[in-house]
Order: sequence, then C-alpha cells, then structure tokens
Amino acid sequence: MVNTEQIEIKNLSIGLPKKMKCGNGKEINTGIRKQTAEEAFLTKDGFKRDGVGDLKNHGGLDRAVCVYPYEHYLLWENEFGNALPPSTFGENLTVTNMLEKEVCVGDVFRLGEAIIQVTQGRVPCSTITKRTKNPSFLKRMVETGFTGYLCRVLEEGVVRKDSKITLLESHPRKVSILYGNEIYFHKQKDIEGIKRLLAVEELADEWREPLMNRLNKLTTLH
Repeated sequence: MVNTEQIEIKNLSIGLPKKMKCGNGKEINTGIRKQTAEEAFLTKDGFKRDGVGDLKNHGGLDRAVCVYPYEHYLLWENEFGNALPPSTFGENLTVTNMLEKEVCVGDVFRLGEAIIQVTQGRVPCSTITKRTKNPSFLKRMVETGFTGYLCRVLEEGVVRKDSKITLLESHPRKVSILYGNEIYFHKQKDIEGIKRLLAVEELADEWREPLMNRLNKLTTLH
C-alpha cells in the first residue's frame, strides 16, 4: 500500500502534440515531449493545454492522466548510461513513492484540487524508443513492468507542481499495477489472473475488452 506522506511530485508536465523527427528523415506528430509546468487545470479529458498525437492508442476518459514513478529514472539511467530529460515517457506526473507494485487498479487519490482514480497500467509505445533513440527501452519497460499507469478524473481542479497527493480510497481487491502488467503482457493464458483483473469494476475498457476476449478464447478451449 502507498505511504502518501512520502509522495512527492517531482515534475508536472503538459504539452500539445507537435512534430518530432525520428530517424530516416521521418516525422511523427506526438505529445510525448511535454514541458514542465508550474500549474495546470485538470479536466475529465485531461490537463488543459495537454494532448496526444495518437488518439487511437492514447487519451480518452480512462487515460486522462499518465503517471510515472521517479525511482525508475535512476534505474534506467544506470542501465543505459545516459541522463534522461524530465517527462521522458510523456507522463504528466513524475512522482516518488507510487510504484507499480504499491498502486492498485481502482485506488483513488486526491491530487491538488482534483481527484483521480487509477484505471490501468500504461502500454508503452514505440514513440518512447524514438524519443530516447534507444531500441531496448520499450522491451525493458514491458519486461520489468515499470510502465507507469493511467488514471481517470473523478473531480476536476487545479494541480500545482507542489500539490500534495493523498490516498483517499484503497481498492479492496488489491490488484496492483505490477500484477496487472504481469497478466496483460506475460501471463496471457492465466485464467485466474485474468478473472482477478476483470473483477475490478474500475478497470479501463481498453484493458477490459481484450482481456474478456482472451478469457472467452481460453475458456472455450477448456
């Protein structure tokens, strides 16, 4: 369980999609290169003046806020031997003491004036590889489960970079993001694990639908 007394926002980042060069002279439109902000207003759709380039795979009410644990920055910098810029992964909030193994799907947090609820682990995309120019990054994030996670907004409000984050409600089913990532990415035939994830009503539809399909196929086979 999260110890909210020790949570600290290391970086609050927002940014609208813009063109980014990614080798071979190609350009993509992406919101991954966010800028540090002093404060931002959080709506049900996400932070104002923030956006995503790929609406199919990012954004939406269940994916309004992206959170990434600050602790992993040191791990990746040591592993790959280079410093990472703030909000390397396009997250809105870089935070301490909110690791994937501690945060559960359905947990509710007060974030400044707003209230958010954790909905799913983040599915890392190839834009991270393009931004860091490191082809191993995506693979390592999925292998470790250190993907960060996404949240919906239950109550809108202003968030500042020195805002407090406090746990309002710990979800009774205690399905951590790390466990969810394990089932979603690695244990794709674990029927009990899939059922455990699906039992959390607050799980994002973007995960619920593929997991339901997977479960239907697996149970038909048995």
